[in-house]
Amino acid sequence: MEIDKIKKRFLFLDEFKILFLIMFLILIVSILGQFSSFNGEFSASVQKHIVRIVGGIAVMCFIYLCDFRIWNHFAYVFYAVTFFALVVVELLGTIRLGAQRWIDLYFFIFQPSELMKLSLILALSRYYSTLSLADAQSLKNHALPIALTLFPTILVLKQPDLGTAGVMFIVGCGMIFLSGFPIKTFMLGIVSGLLLCPFGWHFLRDYQRNRILTFMDPDRDPLGTGYHVLQSKIAIGSGHILGKGFLQGSQSKLNFLPEKNTDFIFTTIAEEFGFAGSTFIILLFLGLILYFFWCGSETKTVFAKFLCYGLGLLLFSHVFINIAMVMGVLPVVGIPLPLLSYGGSSMITFMISCGLIMSSLANRKVQ
Repeated sequence: MEIDKIKKRFLFLDEFKILFLIMFLILIVSILGQFSSFNGEFSASVQKHIVRIVGGIAVMCFIYLCDFRIWNHFAYVFYAVTFFALVVVELLGTIRLGAQRWIDLYFFIFQPSELMKLSLILALSRYYSTLSLADAQSLKNHALPIALTLFPTILVLKQPDLGTAGVMFIVGCGMIFLSGFPIKTFMLGIVSGLLLCPFGWHFLRDYQRNRILTFMDPDRDPLGTGYHVLQSKIAIGSGHILGKGFLQGSQSKLNFLPEKNTDFIFTTIAEEFGFAGSTFIILLFLGLILYFFWCGSETKTVFAKFLCYGLGLLLFSHVFINIAMVMGVLPVVGIPLPLLSYGGSSMITFMISCGLIMSSLANRKVQ
């Protein structure tokens, strides 16, 4: 019976104890961070964040219980549907904060670019699962993966969303490289891309140019485009080793720190828990990233391997870019910190990722 199969699937939960422990700790920090960013009030926004966590966990379990073969068989369908949603955003999307990135479903505001990351990983995993190592040495066999990566990246850039487009491009290129793409050609492509960067400057929006200029010199506009980074650096630096204490962060409580519950949630936590707390969070994410890659090494099918590696690259890209961004190491590009930042689309995306990882590991003995 189907119920018996579901019961058997839940018997495997013991082998996910490391994943659950890491996720539990990250989600606890997430709730504390949101509670603090809303000035220690159990506001409607904090409650909504908790509801999203519970809903995300339910989605994760649902993804885990689904037949793993579904993700392989319908990978291209998922990609096509999500790509169509990106086109709809371009034509009819909801505009918020000067960007057109969302579809308003009345009961839920949906950001297709978040799920496009997962759809791209699924599509590339499906394609490379049918490609032999010998075929991967031929450049013509990488034309489709390159197209699958570039088309949605261009659409997301037009929204405009430089951060998400950058993550999508990094993940796509990373998976193409892992497929056995000739190293010399890959390195030549990177060098060529870097040389073309000056030409890409003319295609950036004014605010994107200002962000890059501010990254190189934050003091050029301390009350304008440089405000976010300067306040973030002040908050992180003022945390010292052990932080100012929970709910004692002056930069966040006095609202000097913008976007303190979304893109700059790491700064909020770093100010209150200091270097020790920041290191703890980074180690938690490092453990989760390594777990994703370990699952890829444990699985037997090529599709599952690429899926786990792609999800690992996605998680790494988000964590690295967000933390580097709030520390002033990279320009501010509006990338949320997985599972910590406030936002439904991002939360669901990474809960789905965890569900896919669980499903991959549970089916690791399947040839």
